[in-house]
Amino acid sequence: MKVALIGVGNCSSAFIQGLSYYANLDRKENRIGLQNPFLGGMSPSDIHVVAAFDIDEDKVGKDLSEAIFSGLNNAPKVVDVSSTGVFVSKGPVMDGISKGIKNKIKVSDSADSNVSKVLKETEAEVVINLLPSGAVEASKWYAKQALDAGCGFVNATPCFIASDPSWVKRFEDLELPLAGDDLIDQVGSTALHKTLLSLLSNNGVKITETYQLDVGGGAESMDTHDRTRKVKRNIKTQSVASALPYKAEIVAGSTDYVDFLENKRDSYFWISGNYFCNSPMKIDLKVSTIDAPNAGSVLFDVTRAMKLAITKKLKGAIIPICVYAFKKTPQMKSNEKIKDSFEAFVKENS
Repeated sequence: MKVALIGVGNCSSAFIQGLSYYANLDRKENRIGLQNPFLGGMSPSDIHVVAAFDIDEDKVGKDLSEAIFSGLNNAPKVVDVSSTGVFVSKGPVMDGISKGIKNKIKVSDSADSNVSKVLKETEAEVVINLLPSGAVEASKWYAKQALDAGCGFVNATPCFIASDPSWVKRFEDLELPLAGDDLIDQVGSTALHKTLLSLLSNNGVKITETYQLDVGGGAESMDTHDRTRKVKRNIKTQSVASALPYKAEIVAGSTDYVDFLENKRDSYFWISGNYFCNSPMKIDLKVSTIDAPNAGSVLFDVTRAMKLAITKKLKGAIIPICVYAFKKTPQMKSNEKIKDSFEAFVKENS
């Protein structure tokens, strides 16, 4: 599976490190942390990154093995990554820099690369968009480059592409697969919140009010705080609400940026409801994670599932992949049906 990465930030760092970390799955203990060590007959070692794009002077022109530890990237280093032979190409700036990041990086003065040409020359099959949350125009521009190059497209950002019927039709017309929008974390606050609500509701508890507040450090959290806090709140709130068969007072979203947290994230949950004889119950919970690794396992699954879609010549938004791995999707499914739908898709197309 040949993959191109758009944005060489912390998520790309976790993805590239993960490919080295999980290169050998012969022993079961080597598979810890993977949702699906093998999927559709493929392991992570079948994923090959063939191209990458960024705008940061500290990354452009460097081998990916070096670029993922450069610039503002602060994802933990968990493994030594050998030289990949893939050098970061310069992409267009467009709206890729928020006001909070503007004075923290220097844009490379290299000429913008011909992205669709690079994708064709490297024979990339799928483009994974890992740009900052607020880079809406840049995300759409890269989606167009993927179309021009005949590649599938994975949108990990909250920009509406896979959930936009007009974009879905463009991929359908060119018979290319599309997945998105806004990647779900492996140990994510939204997934955990939805699971708790489903469990309680299925046990007869009537949820009346609930909120989820996320605080983080790192460039992505800064971008979210600067530009997409409202959009992310809407997406997360809608996603959480889908876990209940009735309406409740729900607020879910990123709330603040804390510099010293670096690539860590703290998520706070509060759930209020009533159970037997209208007795009150409340849950007050905090979860702490490292942000970047949360994308790794999910992206491994999405990438391999997209390979199945390409092999079977599926086109447009691939619904089982979208609902399995993303918050804002063309269709919403209950938690109980999501995994079954994805597993059925993999079995049917392997």
